[in-house]
Amino acid sequence: MEKIAILIPCYNEELTIEKVIKDFKKELPDADIYIYDNNSKDRTVEIAKANGAIVRHEYKQGKGNVVRTMFREIEADIYVMVDGDDTYPAEAVHQLIEPIRNKEADMVIGDRLSNGTYQEENKRQFHEFGNYLVKKSINLLFRTHLKDIMTGYRAFNKMFVKNMPVMTQKFEIETEMSLYALDKKYIIKEIPILYRDRPSGSVSKLNTISDGIKVIKTIVNMFKNYKPLYFFTIIASIMAVIGLIIGIPVIIEFFSTSYITKVPSAILATGIITLSVIIGQCGVILHTVVKNHKEDYELNLLRYNQLEEIKNNKQV
Repeated sequence: MEKIAILIPCYNEELTIEKVIKDFKKELPDADIYIYDNNSKDRTVEIAKANGAIVRHEYKQGKGNVVRTMFREIEADIYVMVDGDDTYPAEAVHQLIEPIRNKEADMVIGDRLSNGTYQEENKRQFHEFGNYLVKKSINLLFRTHLKDIMTGYRAFNKMFVKNMPVMTQKFEIETEMSLYALDKKYIIKEIPILYRDRPSGSVSKLNTISDGIKVIKTIVNMFKNYKPLYFFTIIASIMAVIGLIIGIPVIIEFFSTSYITKVPSAILATGIITLSVIIGQCGVILHTVVKNHKEDYELNLLRYNQLEEIKNNKQV
């Protein structure tokens, strides 16, 4: 029998968690609904238990830490992850899980942006701009056309969940999921959904300034970790240009007079050019490391699938 798990990370969601649980129970009455509380100070846990959810705790603060624990602990065939703030419609869950059930996708994204509801409902313009920056950067990096990178409403198959190493600790987890899926060539499908803003009295856990800094760090780390050759070649090229700008007058002077009077410039230019060569070599080395890592991952994924097949045959 197919097992579906609804995974809901929660931190201080007493105003909305009851409705979220009831809505998903209505849509998927046979699914297991897991509330992972992340040190809530309000009545979130009490309300979740009263409404029949399975309540567990993650004491390391941060959504990334919660997702890591959920992925490790929960066994299911289909996983649905949704926020506990009642911004995502439970009735869309059937559209999200259908491609997983039919093996048409490994991860299905609830796309808030295509139909314009996120822009209408969300009043935090800087957050929308941050979403846009990350989305554009990822699409450029992987030559793809994803429409919503940072949505919190997703469905996954078991292979994705059990093989994803969750590294981030906080709200960058959605971006990490998208990057991981693209880098490891999982099949991604996007389903447009309606988005509604938080109800009155419910407060977002995001902070415009600190999360804006995280967006910039995410973009830089994304290029460095996933496309090191591209990243370090750009830096090496910029430094080489600076070195040439400083060094060309020195070279012209030497060919004209057979002397070098701009010794500091000559030393500085030589140092910068040498550094650019070293940085370029780092890019080549790291590119090889990343390539080898991908090959190892594919082999490990093959072993995982073989073990799952053996396990399923034994159960039959």
